[in-house]
Amino acid sequence: MKLESKVPSGPLADKWDKHIFDLKLINPANKRKYSVIVVGSGLAGASAAASLAELGYNVSCFCYQDSPRRAHSIAAQGGINAAKNYQNDGDSVYRLFYDTIKGGDFRSREANVYRLAQVSAAIIDQCVAQGVPFGREYGGLLANRSFGGAQVSRTFYARGQTGQQLLLGAYSALSRQIGLGTVKMYNRSEMLDLVVVDGHAKGIVVRDMISGKISSYAADAVILATGGYANVFYLSTNAKGCNVTAIYRAHKKGALFANPCYTQIHPTCIPVTGDYQSKLTLMSESLRNDGRIWVPKTKGDKRNPNSIPENERDYYLERKYPAYGNLAPRDISSRSAKEACDAGYGVGETGKGVYLDFTDAFNRVGKAVIAERYGNLFEMYERITGEDPYSVPMRIYPAPHYTMGGLWVDYNLMSNVPGLHVLGEANFSDHGANRLGASALMQGLADGYFVIPYTIGDYLANHGKVKVNTDHAEFRKAEAEAVDRTKKMLSIKGKRSVDSIHKELGHVMWEYCGMGRNEAGLKTALKRIPEIRDEFWKNVTVLGSGEEINHSLEKAGRLADFLEFAELMCTDALNRNESCGGHFREEYQTPEGEAQRNDQDYCFVSCWEYKGPGAAPELHKEPLTFESIHLAQRSYK
Repeated sequence: MKLESKVPSGPLADKWDKHIFDLKLINPANKRKYSVIVVGSGLAGASAAASLAELGYNVSCFCYQDSPRRAHSIAAQGGINAAKNYQNDGDSVYRLFYDTIKGGDFRSREANVYRLAQVSAAIIDQCVAQGVPFGREYGGLLANRSFGGAQVSRTFYARGQTGQQLLLGAYSALSRQIGLGTVKMYNRSEMLDLVVVDGHAKGIVVRDMISGKISSYAADAVILATGGYANVFYLSTNAKGCNVTAIYRAHKKGALFANPCYTQIHPTCIPVTGDYQSKLTLMSESLRNDGRIWVPKTKGDKRNPNSIPENERDYYLERKYPAYGNLAPRDISSRSAKEACDAGYGVGETGKGVYLDFTDAFNRVGKAVIAERYGNLFEMYERITGEDPYSVPMRIYPAPHYTMGGLWVDYNLMSNVPGLHVLGEANFSDHGANRLGASALMQGLADGYFVIPYTIGDYLANHGKVKVNTDHAEFRKAEAEAVDRTKKMLSIKGKRSVDSIHKELGHVMWEYCGMGRNEAGLKTALKRIPEIRDEFWKNVTVLGSGEEINHSLEKAGRLADFLEFAELMCTDALNRNESCGGHFREEYQTPEGEAQRNDQDYCFVSCWEYKGPGAAPELHKEPLTFESIHLAQRSYK
C-alpha cells in the first residue's frame, strides 16, 4: 500500500496558499447537487457541518448526544492557541509551528502543523464575530495567558470554560443552517458502521438510540469528527460516552489507524479516590499559570500543607525545568509527578497526588483576581473534593486525557479510503506524540472552519458524480451485520456487567500501556486482553432489548470495540522501540530520565491495516521529513 500524503511542493510558508489554488473547485450552483455526512457535532463536526452548509452542500449531521451542545469539546476549559502576538512577546506563526512540532517530540507532519499555525489567527476572528466572550484586558483588547511548552502568551480564553463558549459559537452557526434547511440534524443517533462502495466511503449505518431502529444513510462523502479514545483506560477525563467505535469500525472497513499508542496523560487532574469512580475530573492546565506545583521534601509528610514551610517544599518542575517551570509540557509534567509519588513524596490519603498551590498568586494579585480568572474551576474542585482551594492547595495527579493517534489522513484530511475525511481528535495529523495544551480547540476549529471546506470540494469534483443510495447491496450487508452484532450481545446473558469488564480492561491498559511502558508489560497486556475479550463474549450481561433506550447495549457495543482496539494500541507501543512524548518506553530514556527518541529507525508514522478477525495487523510507514526544523533532543530546561 502506497501512502500519499499529498503535501504540496514549494516553501513551507507557501504550501497551503498554493494548494488552495491548485484544488479543483465546484461552482456554487453545483454544490447543491452534493451531499455530505458529518458524524460528530463537537467543535470539529459542528464547524464543518455549518461551513459546508453555508457553502451550499446538503449536510446530514449525526451525534449520540441529545444536543450538539453536549459534545465533549466543552470540557476543554483552559483556552485556544493562536499566533496573534497581542502581547508583543515574540510570538509568530513560525514560533507556534515550532513549539507544536517540538512539543509533539518531532513525530508530526511538518506541513500540517504549519498550516494549523497559519490559520490559527483567523479562528479567533471567526469566534469573536460569533460573539464568543473571550477574556479581555482593561482597555478592551483580547487577553492572553500561557500554556505548557511555550514561553509566550498566546492562549485566548473565556475564564475556565473556553471550550463551552467556542462550542456555543459553532452551535449557533450550525443552528442557523438547520433553520435554513441546509443541515439535517440527527440527535441521539450512534454510528455503527461505515459503508464502502467500490472503494469509496458512501454512507453510514446508525442506531436510533431512542427507538433502537438500525438504518442507513447515503452521501457523496463522509466526515468523521468523533473525538478520541482515552476511555480505553476506563478512568479518564473524557465524558463517559466518548469512544473509539466510529473510527475503529472505519478502520475495519479499510482505513489505516495511525499511531494508536500515542495517548496523552494530563498532569492536572483530581486524584482517584476509590473503585466506585466512573471518570476523572480535569483541572485545566491554565491553572498552572498562577499555581505552583510542589511536594514535601520529606517522604510521607502528612502535615497540613499550609504548615509546611517553604524550605521544606520541593517545587520540582521549577527545579528541573527552570526555563518553563510549572508550564513544562504535559508529558514531562505528568512523568515528573509520577516520579515524585513513586519515590514516596506524594500527598493525600493514597499518596498519589501533588499540590497545586495558589498562595503566591493570592499574595501577588489578590484572591478576587484569581477568582475572576478561574472561579468556576475553583468551585468545581471544592464541590468534588470538599476542600476549599482558596484556603488549602489543590491536590492533582496525572490521568488519561487526549489521544494523539487516530485515523491516518493526508494533507486534505482524507483517509486512505477515498471519500472518508477525518477531523479533529479523530485523526492523527497535528500533535505528534504529545499535544501542547490549548491546541485541541485550535485543531478542531481549524479543520472544520478553514481546511475541510476547501479540500472536500477537490474530492467531490473528481469523484462526486457516482451516486449511490441505500438500496445498494453494501448498505444492506452493513446493516445486517450491525443487527446481528446487536442480537449477539443481547443473547449472551452472562453474569458480568459491562462496566466490570471495562474496569478490568482499563486496569490492564493503565498498568502496562499508560504513563510508563516496557516490553515485558506490553507482552503481558497482549496476553491478557484476548482473555478479557473472550470473557466479554462469553459472560457479559446486556440488559433490556434492542428496540428501546438501552444504555447497557450502547456501552457493550463500545466496549467490544475497545477490547479489539486495546490490542492494536499495545501492538503499536511494543513495535515502537523508542520513547517519544507521551509514549514512554522505560527501556529508552536519557540518563536524566527524559524520553529518548530513535530518529534513525522510528522517524515515521505507524499506520496499521486491519487484516481480518484474529489476524495480526499489517504495519505501513509514512516517513517523516523535517526540512524547516532540525531534529534535536527535546529540552525545556
